Amino acid sequence: MTEERLQTVMRRKAEAGRPASDGSPITAERAIVQAISKVAQDMFQLPAQVMNVTEGRRTLADLPEAIEPFSLIAIIEGPEESMGIVALPPETLSVLIEVQTTGNLAKGPGQPRKPTRIDASMVADFIDATLGLIEETLVETEAVVWAGGFRYASYLDDPRPLGLLLEDMGYRLWQLEVGFGHGFERKGQIVWAVPVNGRGHSLRRMPGLAEAGPITPDREAAEWAHRMENSVMGAQAQLDAVLHRVTLPLAAVMGLRAGMDIPIPSDALENLTVEGVGRRKLSAARLGQHRGLRAVRLVEHEEVDLQAPPEPKSRRVVPPPFEAGSSPFAGKSAPGGPRAPLDRIDSPAYDPEPGSGLGGLGGLGGFDGGDLGGLGGFDAGGDLPPLGLTLDGFGADDTAGDLPPLKIGSGF
Repeated sequence: MTEERLQTVMRRKAEAGRPASDGSPITAERAIVQAISKVAQDMFQLPAQVMNVTEGRRTLADLPEAIEPFSLIAIIEGPEESMGIVALPPETLSVLIEVQTTGNLAKGPGQPRKPTRIDASMVADFIDATLGLIEETLVETEAVVWAGGFRYASYLDDPRPLGLLLEDMGYRLWQLEVGFGHGFERKGQIVWAVPVNGRGHSLRRMPGLAEAGPITPDREAAEWAHRMENSVMGAQAQLDAVLHRVTLPLAAVMGLRAGMDIPIPSDALENLTVEGVGRRKLSAARLGQHRGLRAVRLVEHEEVDLQAPPEPKSRRVVPPPFEAGSSPFAGKSAPGGPRAPLDRIDSPAYDPEPGSGLGGLGGLGGFDGGDLGGLGGFDAGGDLPPLGLTLDGFGADDTAGDLPPLKIGSGF
């Protein structure tokens, strides 16, 4: 059952993409006219014929001027979040509501009124079916890029919020005059607006693929590759032509005013750089003009490798050569005169004079054979004798020392 349904869908798409029976190629105008008539007949058994079709270009600011008062404005959403509108004036909306509620058309349109949410829900299927059939008809043409992929998303009862909902760009505007009924006695209009630069590159199918027979893995892979190629080649790539870059402190940037001049080197016009995302250098260029507009001419510099990252600039610090100078103490003698007292550690008395033993230590004398009390004496010219310490005290074998015996209560 699934295979039969898939084959039916593929057959419908194949028939929609084929040229008309008279041999004329399928165009966007023909696809729109056929879609409105076919959907009205299939969904509501309502005869409909497009009397006149007008295609134009409008900006976002001029788009509300093409919409009649009390029109139901259907917001349609397409590929890559692109958005457009389908506006149904009161006459057309009245026809679609009457045929669904009573099954017949009145002799004349009713009094214009503000559309409601119920009205939007009743015409949403008609809008989706019409847009879907237009897409199927144009699936093998270039027009599917801007006409395909749109479906109903929401509605407005006032055109003023359009400036906040839609992107500020150019729009392709289709205005259709349609006759409804067996004698086409009821007249109405349909307004369809989509972005001029479409984003439905992935919707386009390879020409002739539908007539190739049943679906096979090879066909499916070929169709997938074709859609992938259309998506990749139709993707947008932003390139920046950099004339010169200036680095300024924040204080200078905050002081910039209109009319101030920023200095640029004279050779900057000949040394432009074409960069991609992330300041990746792609090519060198020169600034020029083409048909009165600024243009950039790509040039090749063999000596510059644009793919290699630039080498960081570093400063080499070379120390000066060492030269030994004269000593500031050369030819000076030690200061003479009386020694200072020993109450300070930085006193000159702690610096012994040459040949004076212990220098400024007074009557302690030198170590040349003197006796240091109980520690025993030693000859400065010989080896140090043993201290003669015992376990009982500090005394040596010779008890006749210079130190008097300790007295109890002396406070030592």
